[in-house]
Amino acid sequence: MKTRRTFLKGTLAAASSTLPLFNISGTKASGQIIGANERIRIGVCGIKGRGGSHIAGYMEQDNVEVATLIDVDSTQFAPRQRQIRDKTEKEAPNTVADIRQALEDKDIDAVSIATCNHTHSLYAVWACQAGKNVYVEKPMSHNIFEGRKVVEAAKKYKRIVQHGTQQRSSESRAKEIAAVKSGKYGKLVVSKGYCCKPRWSIGMKEAKDPPPNLNFDLWLGPAPLQPYHENLVHYNWHWFWDFGSGDTGNQGVHEIDVARWAIDGATLPNKAWSLGGRLGYKDQGQTPNMHMSVLEYDDVLLIFETRGLVHDKYKDKGFDRQVLNEYYTTDGVIRNGKFYPKGSDKGEPVSGGTPDKITPGGPFGSFIAAVRSGNPEVCNAGPEHGHYSSALCHLGNITYRVGKQQSFGGEKPKRLGDDPRLAASFEKIESNLEAVGMNLSETNYDISPILDFDSAAERFRDSETANQLLSRDYREPYVVPEVV
Repeated sequence: MKTRRTFLKGTLAAASSTLPLFNISGTKASGQIIGANERIRIGVCGIKGRGGSHIAGYMEQDNVEVATLIDVDSTQFAPRQRQIRDKTEKEAPNTVADIRQALEDKDIDAVSIATCNHTHSLYAVWACQAGKNVYVEKPMSHNIFEGRKVVEAAKKYKRIVQHGTQQRSSESRAKEIAAVKSGKYGKLVVSKGYCCKPRWSIGMKEAKDPPPNLNFDLWLGPAPLQPYHENLVHYNWHWFWDFGSGDTGNQGVHEIDVARWAIDGATLPNKAWSLGGRLGYKDQGQTPNMHMSVLEYDDVLLIFETRGLVHDKYKDKGFDRQVLNEYYTTDGVIRNGKFYPKGSDKGEPVSGGTPDKITPGGPFGSFIAAVRSGNPEVCNAGPEHGHYSSALCHLGNITYRVGKQQSFGGEKPKRLGDDPRLAASFEKIESNLEAVGMNLSETNYDISPILDFDSAAERFRDSETANQLLSRDYREPYVVPEVV
């Protein structure tokens, strides 16, 4: 067993050990129940942007303290300390750059992770090994392998892990899903989600020395060593494969989670394919801004449409912001809480079915309630929910990355005739491209083969190229271990 001193010095590849990395027997978090009057102390990791919402969410909870701020960029501490002082009038919390230092604090009960995607699972596994409960932002993982490792770590170390898919904490959404599953409006045929937000060019940034306030090695974490440039820190990392998952895995994971929720008993699909491209401009980004993912369950299709070439100025053409879910049944479509029978544009509010039980208090209230009780069932979005819904995003991305180029001006893929919603999504992408001035006959996209997926083994049956993208080569010591 490593000592704390050798761990913090990094003399061993921490996460590659098959033994627990931390001695959890002496931590406060090793107890299963925390009394209602006992203070829960949280370390928030990644405090710019969404991390500020984490801090605000915990400050609204009774007997919860944001005790430590964790960030690789030292300039982020002062404004967040001020945020906490202004709200609580208490002494500013501790600050550390490295989450491993915070995990050594026996008085920390939980960590709340709002860092870049590529460190979500690694930090969650480390936290479970340290005896800490975990709130981890979406997507839970950077690849399918490491998402499964978070599930295993939560189970092995008996930790509460909640995923940041916030709609799992919505009673109105739960009622809508119950109505879809009730059969009252026909049998579900297609569960569809949209992530259509403005995602225009990020331009090109030259390599340069990282600023002195940024620990760039810690920021890179598991990713390959590479030069710093200003399109990485703090937001545009989303559009690079080493760190992000594109908008399909950014905003899209929320709506993919809802789409999967509507398919009774759905975990991972039997088949997957996708098409799309980074279209409309040339920039430094890598992930597609136009992306159609198709995930086939036994008798239901999950279709996800990501379009980034949208703007208010195209609103009259139908190409403005659109973030929502639709459920197509044998009898019509459910959209925005209303059912529209086939051939009718008049909707009626949906009802029926038995909604999933939702712990009140929103996602952070649910997490704190689960931590206090020691009961993972109280958690609105547990680790398996996070793993499966994040994995759907990864399947869309993996299939895109193994695709081959084809011209929009050529013959349309025959598979689009399998369901009218498939053809409609493809035509919407084409129309969107034309609306922004693109010539389809001169524009190529990538389309993948239809790949068989073994949902139990969580591997492709017919593509070793795709299987190579189920995990990554980890840079020591930032390694998600095979055995947690």
